[in-house]
Amino acid sequence: MLQMVRLQDLKNAQGADVALPPGDAPVAAQALGSVKQIGASDAFVKFSGIQKTYDGETLVVKNLNLDITRGEFLTMLGPSGSGKTTTLMMLAGFEVPTQGSILLEGRSIGGMPPHKRNIGMVFQNYALFPHMTVEENLAFPLKVRKFEKPEIEVRIKRALDMVRLDAQSKRRPGQLSGGQQQRVALARALVFEPKLVLMDEPLGALDKQLREEMQLEIKHIHENLGITVVYVTHDQSEALTMSDRIAVFNDGVIQQIAAPAELYERPQNPFVAQFVGENNRLHGKVIALNGTTCSVELPGVDSVQALAVNVDTVGQTTVLSLRPERVKLNPTPGSLPNIYSARIAEVIYLGDHVRARMAVCGRDDFVVKLTNSEGTAHIEAGAEVTVGWRTEDCRALGAS
Repeated sequence: MLQMVRLQDLKNAQGADVALPPGDAPVAAQALGSVKQIGASDAFVKFSGIQKTYDGETLVVKNLNLDITRGEFLTMLGPSGSGKTTTLMMLAGFEVPTQGSILLEGRSIGGMPPHKRNIGMVFQNYALFPHMTVEENLAFPLKVRKFEKPEIEVRIKRALDMVRLDAQSKRRPGQLSGGQQQRVALARALVFEPKLVLMDEPLGALDKQLREEMQLEIKHIHENLGITVVYVTHDQSEALTMSDRIAVFNDGVIQQIAAPAELYERPQNPFVAQFVGENNRLHGKVIALNGTTCSVELPGVDSVQALAVNVDTVGQTTVLSLRPERVKLNPTPGSLPNIYSARIAEVIYLGDHVRARMAVCGRDDFVVKLTNSEGTAHIEAGAEVTVGWRTEDCRALGAS
């Protein structure tokens, strides 16, 4: 959930920390202030040559170079231990880079303590003050920063309107539902106006339905206010839903950074293809190259026609990436360049679609995703079928 920083962090910040209990997200633009627009080529945040090691040995972040534009919603996506949270903590000031520089609005923030960076934080385990009402929770970060009472009242009203909690303003957190507490935490983050808001797995504690609702809530607030958000998650669906761009981390390195559709449709390496969305991976060898396409030999299959993404040598090993929803069941003979015999091993009914696990092209874990329509009603385990796909939907990626 959206969360606030620990009370000890507040004490360490001597009352002026980014660590406002629920996080210090900005209420920028039209809601609680205006955001100065800069050109798309200007980096609001700039990581240059950043490295981070622990114990002088463990290299957690490796030569990171990343520009973030003002008003952007950038998500750092990756598995545990990939370096994404460490990168976020270096930006916040809770970790110090071993090498490299971080610029905020063109100024180095190296050596600057967290409470001087004017950055908001939203942590994984939110912790609203239980003895305070909603209003008092929202007032806390403003009082810490010495806002006058009339301004505090105006900002609280705006924040409550934004998250639709006017009627709950006198209640304490224990009297609210989980979703309402989430909104209070978000409002408390937005009632203060830092230059940037950082969110570390803020929705991890919510159930699926509420998490999806809050994803849209945060996305809409970002769109309406124009705030700059750097968001960390390991949930690829969450990243695809909310982000302007996604930076996929693995082993301390950004594997690819792109808009959600670009990342899903055109992954540049096997890790990104596997981590972002569901993916069939077929291991083979390039046997011919023809401009932008190639022929790949697979076990038990003479050749597969694929898009040559980053393979350029005959004999090179490759991983073919193919999304399950791009595979056609029983296509008309000759209608596709890639058509193969398959045997259905398992059928799973999932309401709006059916997943069929198949044995094909030397694999027994090949997945086909079929829209649940009249045409899929007869699909049964053990059936012999054919499957096919277009050349451009099958991406030949470097095996490493």
